[in-house]
Amino acid sequence: MAFTVTRGDRNDRYPEGYILPGVKVDSGELADVVRRLRRAQGQIGGVIRMIEDGQDCSDVLTQLAAAGRALDRAGFKIIATGLCQCVLDEQAGQEQAAAERARLEKLFLSLA
Repeated sequence: MAFTVTRGDRNDRYPEGYILPGVKVDSGELADVVRRLRRAQGQIGGVIRMIEDGQDCSDVLTQLAAAGRALDRAGFKIIATGLCQCVLDEQAGQEQAAAERARLEKLFLSLA
């Protein structure tokens, strides 16, 4: 699955025509995924510091679970966006849309 960013707004963070091959996605939706991933990155950094500082195990695991949820939400957002595009492509009669939808559904189930 890949993404082609469309410009719903003027966000200079992602250049016009930025491509992650296969699915058209609004730059705002991609920005939301990146925000979620940065949040998880910060949480993982926090977990590492907590371990290095000898923090309580339950506190470390709580933070680690939060990072896992942030990663899951980013993955779900990517798959949901792809599935929406597949439905639109199927309605437009594009040949490979049904196969792509089936592949994304399988990926979704691997996250669940």
